[in-house]
Amino acid sequence: MMSGKIYLSIAFSISFVFLANGQVSSDITPQQYVEKYHEWAVMNMKRSGVPASITLAQGMLESRNGNSRLAVEANNHFGIKCHDWTGEKVYQHDDRRNECFRKYNTVYDSFADHARFLSSRSRYASLFELDITDYKGWAHGLKEAGYATDPNYAKRLIDIIERYELYKFDEEGADETTWRQLQSRRSSSDGHVINPYVEHEVRFNNGVRYINVKPGDTFSSIAEEFDLRDWELPKYNDLNESGRRATDYNYLYIEPKRNKAHPDHPFHVVKEGQTMFEISQIYGVKLKKLYWYNSMDEGEKPRPGERISLRKRIDK
Repeated sequence: MMSGKIYLSIAFSISFVFLANGQVSSDITPQQYVEKYHEWAVMNMKRSGVPASITLAQGMLESRNGNSRLAVEANNHFGIKCHDWTGEKVYQHDDRRNECFRKYNTVYDSFADHARFLSSRSRYASLFELDITDYKGWAHGLKEAGYATDPNYAKRLIDIIERYELYKFDEEGADETTWRQLQSRRSSSDGHVINPYVEHEVRFNNGVRYINVKPGDTFSSIAEEFDLRDWELPKYNDLNESGRRATDYNYLYIEPKRNKAHPDHPFHVVKEGQTMFEISQIYGVKLKKLYWYNSMDEGEKPRPGERISLRKRIDK
């Protein structure tokens, strides 16, 4: 990630840059950045679980309030590098020369991808166990997980959040009335349609996003809502049986389950009639891992009262 210096202006007026031809070009100030993008940050908080304060602070820091070359030319406000990116790309010097960065069609696409990036990678999973208002925990967690190489990255994020009182958006975004008001404004100023996940509330279990299934839901409708391929929902939920419907399940994960359960849950005591699949869903752990941890063949049924290991392999 980029870790360049952020330009913080205490004044509420526009800062000016004089170009070589004598013309005056205005930069976006921190206050203007917050005013312009805070609703998107709140929307993405509701759909991903990433605090709005963290999103805004990272955007301000990584993009110099939307004034960096990467932000202006590639709509990339979070310094996200290519990794497994298949879209358009741009190259510029960062930790190394000519590094590859993602290029987006719109600024909103950058905000949405930032939410997906953090919520879909296992190294950030522990952050989603934190309270949505714990911006300090998130800031330190991002640094520890390797989001940026700057040793002062967490402190810089916290300073921005507290200077501009961005933590208020975390509290505001958690209010359902405010969220409904934001939902009524579905288009941005540039005409780009904002399409947050409005049909299902996204929840978290073991750091994995899931939704409660509603009457009338189908695998196809859920996949379309969350921009998933047809095979992803069945794979994420270990669904190998044909002929089943989405409404046969109480909830479905919309991203891969983890390899281990949360540290608070080292094992599970099997109840009468429970299957390994059900245990896998309860703790957000991949079914194959559960079989391996417990030295069981795939498809083998657990016995009532049996202790099922959820985090490490045991020999039987």
